[in-house]
Amino acid sequence: MRTWRREPLYLFWWATALAWAGLIFWLSTPAFGSHWSEGLLALGLRRSHLRLSSHALELLNFMLRKLAHVTEYGIFALLLYAGAGGDQRRWQPRHAALCIVAAFSYSLSDELHQRFAPGRHASICDCGIDSLGASIAMLAPYLRIKPWREIIR
Repeated sequence: MRTWRREPLYLFWWATALAWAGLIFWLSTPAFGSHWSEGLLALGLRRSHLRLSSHALELLNFMLRKLAHVTEYGIFALLLYAGAGGDQRRWQPRHAALCIVAAFSYSLSDELHQRFAPGRHASICDCGIDSLGASIAMLAPYLRIKPWREIIR
């Protein structure tokens, strides 16, 4: 049962999850397409005095973009789990499953958004990658990783 002392904490986590969802939506706009990340990666490599073939650069960009999907939806799922509340000292499989479903649902809506954004394209594979990120993130509370427990307290 929630008490008045803990309510602001739940509101904080929900507000943070909502802000993160907004960030995901913003990153799905045409300004942050593949060409943007490839240019940023090329600039970083040039500044590091490293050279890659165009094919290697394209492959590295692709892999980093998919890793970004895993990361952003993993964080989103963790924020949702924290907002779900309850007893954070034990594993709550129902909360975790709902967080994965919520992240997947948001991923579908994000891909739908990208379908109508000029220069972007929708991919059901990205939804799978996003769900994988959310699922992997739910291992943190399951395994009771110390940093996770310290954040929740």
